[in-house]
Amino acid sequence: MIILFYITLFLATVVVLFYIFGYAYLFSGISKTYFRGKLSANIDDGKLFTSNIIHTTNPVLWDEHPDYNKKDLSKNIVEDLIQSNTASFLVIKDGKLLHEQYWNGYNELSKTNSFSMAKAVTVMLFGKALEEGKIKNIDANFSEFYNEFKNKPFGKDLTLKHLAQMESGLNWEENYKNPFLPNARAYYGKSLIKATFSRPFKEKPGERFEYQSGSTQLLGFAVKKAVGQSLASYLSEKFWIPLGMEQNADWSVDKSGMEKTYCCIHSNSRDFAKLGQLFLDDGKVGNEQILNLDFIEKMRTPTEKSKEIYGMGFWINHDNPIKHYYFLGLQGQYIIIVPEHKMVIVRTGSYNNLPKTDRGRPDQVKFLVNETVKFFA
Repeated sequence: MIILFYITLFLATVVVLFYIFGYAYLFSGISKTYFRGKLSANIDDGKLFTSNIIHTTNPVLWDEHPDYNKKDLSKNIVEDLIQSNTASFLVIKDGKLLHEQYWNGYNELSKTNSFSMAKAVTVMLFGKALEEGKIKNIDANFSEFYNEFKNKPFGKDLTLKHLAQMESGLNWEENYKNPFLPNARAYYGKSLIKATFSRPFKEKPGERFEYQSGSTQLLGFAVKKAVGQSLASYLSEKFWIPLGMEQNADWSVDKSGMEKTYCCIHSNSRDFAKLGQLFLDDGKVGNEQILNLDFIEKMRTPTEKSKEIYGMGFWINHDNPIKHYYFLGLQGQYIIIVPEHKMVIVRTGSYNNLPKTDRGRPDQVKFLVNETVKFFA
């Protein structure tokens, strides 16, 4: 009885200390992972979070390529996809659905977590707000939207372009495994403001490339304030509806209703592919230019400070003989654009041990590009 009392007292003390030191979000994280038999965030955990709906109104189905699903994928592609726990694999060629395959119970209606592919979507919204004059220029200071940053060391120097290019100078370690670091706080916590605005700067913005979820979340705060509406509704009006997306999507939000702009758009693979096709078509849907081509070029032009591997929201590979750029999310979520071959490749799944030895880029992306182009050539 005494032992039980002391165990209870110890656990109660731990809980109180977690709340005092700002780690209460860990309880949410534990309930959404370990209690559900998972070790980390998962592509299916959208239903565990509150979200804003990204509406569509007039769904347009993909036209099928004359060779749609007529060929079984090569053995080496299938082996790679299966061993990496793939959910979906789609190939769009010349604007038509050429190949579509699902594993592990997923199908064309399955909504899965974009993870960081949402970063490029957030940059798209930034571009649209610029185009509409809601943000005056790409180098606007973040402090114009949140005055308190003028008083932070280096905060007054931060621009929206710095955030889009991952050159913010923020003290934010992009670590997905340590539950005490900022990513877990942002993902499982109740307040994105607390998770991001509390972070100091470690250097002057614009000096160095460092990929950070916190940078895109700050960009999202600025864009939301500029457009004066939820980002889910803005995304719906400017892109989801014009693109004729097949389904409504869901964008996870914090307690205040702020979208997790570094992450967490839950959609199906066919609709993810339409985002890639938009860039393959230089921002046009039919005859309508829905995203400014000059801004698109900025997104897909690699920056010097990233050593030519990142633009604004996009990872880029011009080292490979078959040049490509792509939306990239945790655990291997890809929307890959291959301009030379008028091809879009989508892969979703749960690849927890994703090798990234290609100058910090996932090895699998280059493999899928080279093998898919060769197979369908």
